Amino acid sequence: MTKTSKSILAIDQGTTSSRAILFSQSGTSLAQQNQEFEQIFPNDGWVEHRAEDIWQSTLAMSRAMMARADEMGAPVMGIGITNQRETVVIWDRHTGEAIYNAIVWQDRRTAGICEDLAAQGHLERVSAASGLLLDPYFSATKVAWILDNVEGARAKAEAGDLCFGTIDSFLIWRLTGGKAHLTDATNASRTNLYNIEQGCWDADLCAIFNVPAAILPEVQDCASHFGDTDPSLLGRSLPILGVAGDQQAATIGQACFKAGDIKSTYGTGCFMLANTGTKRLHSRHKLLSTIAYQIGGETIFGLEGSIFISGAIIQWLRDGLQILDHAKDSEPMAMSLSSNEGVYMVPALTGLGAPHWAPHARGAIYGITRDTGPAHFARAALESVAYQTYDLLKAVEGDGMQVNGVKVDGGMVANNWLMQFMSDILAQRIDRPVVQETTALGVAMLAMLQDGQAASLSDMAKMWQLDESFSPQMALNDRDTLLAGWHKAIDRTLS
Repeated sequence: MTKTSKSILAIDQGTTSSRAILFSQSGTSLAQQNQEFEQIFPNDGWVEHRAEDIWQSTLAMSRAMMARADEMGAPVMGIGITNQRETVVIWDRHTGEAIYNAIVWQDRRTAGICEDLAAQGHLERVSAASGLLLDPYFSATKVAWILDNVEGARAKAEAGDLCFGTIDSFLIWRLTGGKAHLTDATNASRTNLYNIEQGCWDADLCAIFNVPAAILPEVQDCASHFGDTDPSLLGRSLPILGVAGDQQAATIGQACFKAGDIKSTYGTGCFMLANTGTKRLHSRHKLLSTIAYQIGGETIFGLEGSIFISGAIIQWLRDGLQILDHAKDSEPMAMSLSSNEGVYMVPALTGLGAPHWAPHARGAIYGITRDTGPAHFARAALESVAYQTYDLLKAVEGDGMQVNGVKVDGGMVANNWLMQFMSDILAQRIDRPVVQETTALGVAMLAMLQDGQAASLSDMAKMWQLDESFSPQMALNDRDTLLAGWHKAIDRTLS
């Protein structure tokens, strides 16, 4: 690397940790660092984060990478931000302090509110405008819950003294010293308050969810100028040039720029997103219509299926049951068995997402005998990720999308056993990229596009490189038997 090289700082604020990654101008990962923070579970189905934990961990990792960039002779020229979506922060416009913990996307406390709104006949209007369902997964009911449960909050909100934001918006506010209350189109499209076809906050949706318009951020393209950082934070002022929610950022990082391209990300949850082009598709199988990205004023739509628990099930085996020391131990444990021996795990620890949308479902394990041991639990947990992905893929195909391979990313895809099993169950080619932190790469690419370092999407697509492909090897009758067992377990759980 020459002394004239520059780098991009990608902030990847996730559900369990905050990460900062340096990328070269060619899209190569130069250095990274992450910091985990506490998960808070006040009640059954409730999940919270302290907003200050999110901010301080993000700031610490960003400072570490700024120092590393200077050491490498590749000073940072700009910032991209990607984030856990749907998670809600409401803060005081004057002090910048959060008025309540961040309510996380996994949180199910507002399931009853969603059921009441559905009973009042709002489902069709909400889905038509936002592309989403009435589910506690999305931001709007979380916002209303905070306003109704923190003393004086609703009056302050209506007076314009509070700000609402998904995590990107909260970080932009803090990084710019309170000068910018902004978000991007992808994050806005996950709130249940944004009209994805008209490209604006929807007054009717705000009324349905009882959210005052005064607290909403301004919405911009994914590649645009989101303000400049306060120089006291990172040593100098830097422009924020790209923002996208984590799954949409991964879609960009995987170069899924053509209609029909599909990526599937495996982090805390699993999220499959199919590019549907400039035309919005209305799913017949409970998938979500969403904004895949918005660049140069052009909106590209997607179909998305969400699995609430994928990597988190391995984290639970490690931290909750303590039957493995490290997440990577799950691979040799699964390989030690020649089959699952009839053991199935339905990881509905916070309900089931697409295509079931069952917020009250809870986790279950079937087929346990006296011979069942830790390896069976590890294998069943990994298999459940592949089975849930199969259900999403069938829904995508059922909505008329032709599937020709799936690009994968996220922490779990380093597990070769899982990738091969996934290919067998999906009966599809699985492509794993060299750079697996594609969420961070996606916003680095956006920052490069906004800065003029990349001229077009096709320029950015050249940064994608294949690491390994996995092709189906399992006999079809064996696959069908495994899937029959899985669907029996799902039916039992739902009933």
